[in-house]
Amino acid sequence: MGEAKRREELGLPPREKKVVKNESKNNLNQILNKYPYFPYILGISLLTILIIDLINYYK
Repeated sequence: MGEAKRREELGLPPREKKVVKNESKNNLNQILNKYPYFPYILGISLLTILIIDLINYYK
């Protein structure tokens, strides 16, 4: 027996759908949750750029 029929027989109203609200308005947290390796890629690329600039400065 389905839940809707059971609720109707018991005299209960139909079940309300839960609305999931996204309380986090910070997009950075969403990006970090979606791509957890992003800070490592960003850090390694920044370090590489700084090393290349340092080498070019002392030429």
